[in-house]
Amino acid sequence: MEVSIIGAGVSGLIAGCYLQMSGFHSKIFERHTSSGGLCTSWKKNKYTFESGFQWLLGSGPANPFYELWSELLDMQSIPFITHESRMDIEVKHSCSPGGDNVFHLYTNLSKLRNYLIENSPDDERVINKLIRSIRQIQSFEIPPMIKKVPGILPLKEKIVYIRFLPLLWFLNKLKKETNYSFAKKLKSPFLREAFELLFDGDELPLMIITMPLAYGDLKAAAYPVGGASVFTSRLLQKYLSLGGRVQYQSPVRNILLQDNHATGIQLENGDKILSDLVLSAADWHFTVFQALGGRYVDKTILELGSQKKLEVYYSLFIVSLGVGRSFEGEPHFLRFPLDQDLVSPDHTKYSRLEAHIYNYDPTLAPSGKTVVSISFYTRNADFWINLRESNREEYDKSKREFATEVIDIIEKKFGRIKEFIEETDIATPATFYRYTNSWKGSAQGWLPGKNLIARSPVEFTLPGLKNFYYSGHWCIPGGGLPVALKSARDVVQTICHQTGVKFGVDQQAVTG
Repeated sequence: MEVSIIGAGVSGLIAGCYLQMSGFHSKIFERHTSSGGLCTSWKKNKYTFESGFQWLLGSGPANPFYELWSELLDMQSIPFITHESRMDIEVKHSCSPGGDNVFHLYTNLSKLRNYLIENSPDDERVINKLIRSIRQIQSFEIPPMIKKVPGILPLKEKIVYIRFLPLLWFLNKLKKETNYSFAKKLKSPFLREAFELLFDGDELPLMIITMPLAYGDLKAAAYPVGGASVFTSRLLQKYLSLGGRVQYQSPVRNILLQDNHATGIQLENGDKILSDLVLSAADWHFTVFQALGGRYVDKTILELGSQKKLEVYYSLFIVSLGVGRSFEGEPHFLRFPLDQDLVSPDHTKYSRLEAHIYNYDPTLAPSGKTVVSISFYTRNADFWINLRESNREEYDKSKREFATEVIDIIEKKFGRIKEFIEETDIATPATFYRYTNSWKGSAQGWLPGKNLIARSPVEFTLPGLKNFYYSGHWCIPGGGLPVALKSARDVVQTICHQTGVKFGVDQQAVTG
């Protein structure tokens, strides 16, 4: 059977791999000149700039995603770096007993526990409870649902899940704790302020950070040397080695329909490609409301489209610099307060900055030099997208002036920056939208709400439409690479189940 896949991002490539492994013939149609989607990096002379890739869940065997990644890649051949500290947070209104105003979120749990207690012996009971809960995450056996699609399991296999009720009870209890609610339990002003700033001032489920800490401690949530493009290029090579095909610079205009069946796709240039199935791994909003014209929707989908059910994840404005300095001794990821608010042209006010210093990855810059990126999250992506379309000259001027202000700030913070800048790159929400078509320039699909483990309202199929499937980081709030992998793998299992074909991994297990 022929399958047309829309989008050569991570989910599109992974879905293509599993389809090829299962005996389907697939071809990916990509609007850009390269694969990877939002998980990407780009070169500017001797420097490589990242889109924000910081760590991979499943980088080591202690996390079950390692097994899934290993179905596609030789994970042992990929060098990973586990940072001593996941992030450093400079607080503004308090300091540690030793006079330090920088909070270190260590990846080693024993070191983190000792550090927290040293800073606040009075909070030992609360701190021990936090560390125990993180270690409890490590101790649970992950249910086979990570490898299976519960909706297509036979009853005798579903019964097995009963033994995982303690895990579900634990996660249900854990999801109610946010960084703010936890901070209120702390007596130390320093630790309280630091935990409130874990998500740069937002209140979100604490599990968003405790989960990666649990696996970071086990060397299973680490950064792959070479960054995003090196990682996605391996996925591309795997797909091509399985006989998959990619057609670049081929934006899709719409999905072809006949009698409520998807029959193929039509490209922007007018070309029509017929296929037995269509799998979109492209932007969710584009797929539902443009490529399909909003024909196959229900109340839930309409609420998603109007952002009544879930909010779209922030977009990014990134100022990246190639600097002729090594930045030895500086933290790799630092959030710090500003003396006065910085106001973006899109009217977002920033009281803090986020600096990512890539001096730990020698592949991104020449020896003795470093890539430094300053990232800003914004809900006003439409400002940049509309400005670029309506007034390119003003758009270029606005982003350059804002970048200049940013460089002035980090010059003051780190010293000796300006004189060593060799390359400058500015990526706005319009940049991410232009290259990936991600709705409102979203960096990771939907923003996770407080109910982090609630069932996602985004389905693999749409009501009333046959021979069509969907996968991607929009499938589960929070997005990211694990969601891209899981949704792609699950949707291919669903396709195999509905077409009577044995899933490729299961075929290998039988023949192996």
